[in-house]
Amino acid sequence: MKEKYLKYRKEVHAAALWLSEHGYFGSLRGSGGNVSVRIDSENSMAITPSGVRYTDMTDGDIFVVGFDLELLEGRQGLKASMESEMHSAIYRKRPEVKAVVHTHQTYGSVFSVINMPIPALFDEVALSLGTLIEVAPYAFSGTSELARNVEAVLSGGANACIIQNHGIVALGASLDQAVLNAELLEKTAKIYHLALSSGKRLTTLPAEAIDIIEMIRKPADAQ
Repeated sequence: MKEKYLKYRKEVHAAALWLSEHGYFGSLRGSGGNVSVRIDSENSMAITPSGVRYTDMTDGDIFVVGFDLELLEGRQGLKASMESEMHSAIYRKRPEVKAVVHTHQTYGSVFSVINMPIPALFDEVALSLGTLIEVAPYAFSGTSELARNVEAVLSGGANACIIQNHGIVALGASLDQAVLNAELLEKTAKIYHLALSSGKRLTTLPAEAIDIIEMIRKPADAQ
């Protein structure tokens, strides 16, 4: 295990274990979902393996692959996450993104199966995620089509999206931020689900608040 990759592998393992323990992957005994972090000064990432239970995973099971999906480091007999191409597509399109979390969390997944985006409900969430949590069209897991669908939805600068009949993706300027963004999406999805279920009229953020948020979130070089 190369020393220069060790901190990234530890970071990915710790984040994946936390997400698993808190139910973000949909099952405690399964291996669904995936986590990655960008390697500094390289076109590469550290990413979870495929088919390994998070409770059984070690730092040494975390893979390091190039954005071209070339294997740089990994345990023999295992494979990097089947969604490596999706993670790579996001890093290529969004150079400011340092980490990607893909989960099967419950309330986010509710909106994936009703194919419904989540509007801006809270300003602090919209500031972090974007003013609309869009739905990327369905494609079979692990395919190039799925990678392209997710990349297209996230190309506008949002830090999260829903994947139709699948789960969610959250991004961040750090792995901690990506995990927090997954939490924020789940909080918002749960509240939106309960609000819709009440049958009462619900309110979204007013247009002037959305304008302010979009101005704040706009990259400095675009203002």
